[in-house]
Amino acid sequence: MTTRVACLGDSLTRAQLSVDYLDLLERRHPPGDVRLARFGANGDFAYNLSRRLDAVVADPPDVITVLIGTNDARASLTGYPVERAMKRKQLPKRPSAGWFQQCLGAVVERLQTETDATIGLLSLPVLGQQLDGAAAQASQAYSRMIAEVASTHEATYLPLHERQTEGLRQADPPPIPYQEPTPAASIGTLIRHTVLRRSLDTISRRRGLVLTTDHIHQNSRGAALVAEAIDTCLPTQSA
Repeated sequence: MTTRVACLGDSLTRAQLSVDYLDLLERRHPPGDVRLARFGANGDFAYNLSRRLDAVVADPPDVITVLIGTNDARASLTGYPVERAMKRKQLPKRPSAGWFQQCLGAVVERLQTETDATIGLLSLPVLGQQLDGAAAQASQAYSRMIAEVASTHEATYLPLHERQTEGLRQADPPPIPYQEPTPAASIGTLIRHTVLRRSLDTISRRRGLVLTTDHIHQNSRGAALVAEAIDTCLPTQSA
């Protein structure tokens, strides 16, 4: 029996600058075991996701996974272009931790009310690779909020952040400081990948990054951990 899975999120789910975790998840199963639907939008905050659930509830799947909050966490960091992001994503107010939890809770409530799907909330990928740095600490703090929302609403919590933290500790990566990608840097990565045909893993390796291509978007190793975390909440375990 095919399990229908809807994957909701931001650019990590859209997978233009990230290795596609949906593809990796599908490969973990025999043909026909899972059918995946992608609902990823670049730059989305939890608020944006809460406003675009109509297509998900219109054709309810068996499982819904939610990977959102990376941009909310980034907005808490010094140097993040908050005003530009608010304008681009039409946010009605400045991002904050409390508003993030409110919006994520609203997402879960609607999905629980209008579908019978199992709902899995993923904690965030680690921002950067310095676990004691401000970026990684922000992703950890927002992951704790996700755990709280999952507990409050009796959704399934999928500990991606914890998996990635352990992976970084084992890898003992070089202490490369977190850098917020500029639009030009993101375009440069996209050109290297789509025009020059360099793999995202090659780009990641040349930058000395273990799980990401640019401190945010996932390479194969990071995306594999996303797929593994999701697989734990699927009813068929073929991996």
